[in-house]
Amino acid sequence: MPLRAKVASSVSRTAAALSRAAGRGDGSVIGGWIGLKIDPDLLAHLSAGRAIALVSGTNGKTTTTRLTSAAVGVLGRVATNSFGANMPSGHTSALAKAGSTPYAVLEVDEHYLAQVLESTEPHVVALLNLSRDQLDRAKEVAMMAQLWRAALVRHTNVRVVANADDPLVVWAATPPGDPARGINPPHVTWFSAGQRWHDDSWVCPECGSTIQRSGEQWWCTGCPLRRPEPNWVVEDEGVLDPTGAWHKVSLQLPGKVNLGNAATALAVAAEFGVRPVDAVSRLGIVTSVAGRYAQVDKDGRNIRLLLAKNPASWLEAFDMADEAPTLLSINARDPDGLDTSWLYDVDFAPLRGRQVLITGDRAYDLAVRLDVNDVPFQHVRTFDDALRSVPPGRLEVIANYTAFQDIRAELDRVI
Repeated sequence: MPLRAKVASSVSRTAAALSRAAGRGDGSVIGGWIGLKIDPDLLAHLSAGRAIALVSGTNGKTTTTRLTSAAVGVLGRVATNSFGANMPSGHTSALAKAGSTPYAVLEVDEHYLAQVLESTEPHVVALLNLSRDQLDRAKEVAMMAQLWRAALVRHTNVRVVANADDPLVVWAATPPGDPARGINPPHVTWFSAGQRWHDDSWVCPECGSTIQRSGEQWWCTGCPLRRPEPNWVVEDEGVLDPTGAWHKVSLQLPGKVNLGNAATALAVAAEFGVRPVDAVSRLGIVTSVAGRYAQVDKDGRNIRLLLAKNPASWLEAFDMADEAPTLLSINARDPDGLDTSWLYDVDFAPLRGRQVLITGDRAYDLAVRLDVNDVPFQHVRTFDDALRSVPPGRLEVIANYTAFQDIRAELDRVI
């Protein structure tokens, strides 16, 4: 690297280490921020010479990145932003900290994908899904799909692993022109993991007509855009690869959604030449992802934390949660988005019949929503109050981003 980049990289590592030593955070942002101030091209310099995969989407980025890192790790050391700092400062910090590695797997905020594509020149990009998220400040999903598509058009040499079940993702991964000709472009590998949340993809992004669905199939009623034939498919408790071979996937992470994340990880790893039979066993070593899914025993309760930040992810969280007392925590701080109206897009009916507790800065917003949904609840002011309110045994905790971090702090960040 140029001398300026070497200095910037060294300062980045030092700043991150000082942040961790001072207990001010994990250093995954501040180090990269300072490094980029010294050398604005530092991310590009650190990316040079590495085979890089980028993972982007509204939901599942952090988990899929962790699983993909494990799978690609068959080949050698992998640099990754394992704490979920998914903007350029986080990528820069992760690569500087890792030193020289042949591979990198980076989670990328969907709004920054175009910028990070330019800086890193990746080998492969994984596109997971698009759904509404923080609409008080974030772009509408159709606009996000347009930005992705425009970025990928400028990088036709990049391999793309994309979700065949999401019409917005399929359109974004398809080159402009006749959708009928572009539905199976040679540089795209399709995976199918199912799509439970449909409320952001009823309108065709190509022509504006209605999207129709029948089982796993979907198609536009006004143009040739339709679900492509997937190369990787979740089937039963495993994954079918492009050769038709079935691989059993044994995960320590809950829910069918994580089986889909595992399928994506196998598809991305295959783009690096990793055989599924070699990668699949490594997926089972992942037990917790930045605190997500972790289980902690405290005061006779087995506490499991689930992160849910928008309607689509709350739907998946209900699928993962056991029939047990459940604590819901909602904040509306800057990282969460300030608008909580999205709560009315979540169907809380699956929680009926279990003990439900609520807390967080915006617990009263949640209280009104649960009352409308006929879900009885108890308001508690603190996490310790919640523990005292439930019997010994399992306690499921579902929280949005800063509420999740607050509860991790209550548990002394042991997860």
